[in-house]
Order: sequence, then C-alpha cells, then structure tokens
Amino acid sequence: MKSVERDVQMIAAIGLPPTVWAAQTTRQGDGCSRPPFDQFNLALHVGDDRAIVLAHRLNLLKTLQAQGVQQVIWLNQTHSTLVHRAGGALHFDPIEADAVITDQAGVAVVVMTADCLPLVISDELGREVACVHAGWRGLLDGVIEQTVQAMRLPASRVWLGAAIGASSFEVGQEVVDAFVAHDVQHQSAFVRQDHGRYLANLYDLARQRLATLGITQVMGGQHCTVLEATQFYSYRRDKSTGRMATLAVLRPDVQES
Repeated sequence: MKSVERDVQMIAAIGLPPTVWAAQTTRQGDGCSRPPFDQFNLALHVGDDRAIVLAHRLNLLKTLQAQGVQQVIWLNQTHSTLVHRAGGALHFDPIEADAVITDQAGVAVVVMTADCLPLVISDELGREVACVHAGWRGLLDGVIEQTVQAMRLPASRVWLGAAIGASSFEVGQEVVDAFVAHDVQHQSAFVRQDHGRYLANLYDLARQRLATLGITQVMGGQHCTVLEATQFYSYRRDKSTGRMATLAVLRPDVQES
C-alpha cells in the first residue's frame, strides 16, 4: 500500500499512462467516523454523521490538490449502466450514474465501493479517463461496455481496484445462468460448492468483458475487501459499513508538458 498523504491512506493505481493519476482510498487514516463506519468513510448514504463525511471529503480534496485536482465529481450509484461525462462545470448535487468519464484536466472522477469492483479506464495516451462502479449486476448488464462505448478515444488500459475476492463471493445458480447466457466463457469464473451454490470471481468476469472489447492491458485485482478487514470496508462482511472511493484525474502539469 502506498500512502499518498499522512492522513489520507490510499492504494495507488498502476499500469496507467503518466498523464493519469488514480488511487483508491482505504478505511484507514485520520478519519473521524465512529464504528461501524470507522475510520475514513466517504459515503453520505450509509447512516454516518453527515458533517463528518463532508469533512472527510474536504480533507480528500485538499490531499488531491497535489495532483492538480480542482473539483471532484461524486455520483449517486444505483447499480445501473448509466454513464456521465464530466466537463468543467461545477456540480453541487450527486449525479445519478455508475460510471463517469472526463477529458478535462483537474477534474477528479469518483466511484464508491464496499465489495463491488471499481475500474479506472483510460486510452493509451491518457487523454481521457473513466471510473466505473461494477457489482455483479452492473457487470452483467454491461456497465463496462457502456462506458467504453461512451469514451471518445479508444480505451486500452485498465486498473482494477479492491473488490470482494473469489473465495468470498457466494452466489446462486441464477447468477451463473445469467452470465453464461450472455457468454459461455463466463462459466470459468464460477466454482461450484458442495452445497450447490457458487463462488464468483468478479475480477475474472471483468477481465473477460474487457478482453471481448479488445482491452488486455489490465492491472490490479489482487485484493479481497471481505478478508482484508483492516484496510477495506465490506458490505457483505459487515452490512452496516462505510465506503471507499476510487478516483482518477488527468494531471494538468503532465497535460501541459
């Protein structure tokens, strides 16, 4: 794990162009949220104290200013396939979408998760970047495909943030059937258990969807939010819990060089 600043602990993304800076926050740091949201919760919708969450968001923004961030785009996520394109206009209310794209330097695009898979997607030269919130429903319905289609430049590089791991995500036959009906290769992402349910690998499902789109430069995807309780929030583990933020920005200093 890489600490971006003393009081905001993040995991830095790898494998993206130098013009793109991306990371995922953890629950650690000098946050003020009390149990069960301790410590650095960034979600307003989970029952945490609103003033504390807003203070965390302001602290995050101050930290991100070192990366040239001028504003942060927050979403109201609903497990949809809606994609929003963020320009330079200020937004005071969350935007309903599960993916957000920008080609504007200094605009940080953000998704929040606590088991679902966050993705950062960019073109080869890093002139456009997207953040995607993908739970199994979003993956099934095509949120990755919708995001890539909405990008103006060909997507080629992806970083997968921390999500529920393959040993922790149990699903029923209906989930397996839905994915296999879409693409038979998805069967390999499910392992049947003795009691008849399956362990699902979100990372593999995402990689398969990306490969179908011709995107094979995919990094990350080695964490498990359920098992790594010190680092990450997990809805499946704790039910009442906070959220991490995965964010990406086109760095103004690199854009201009």
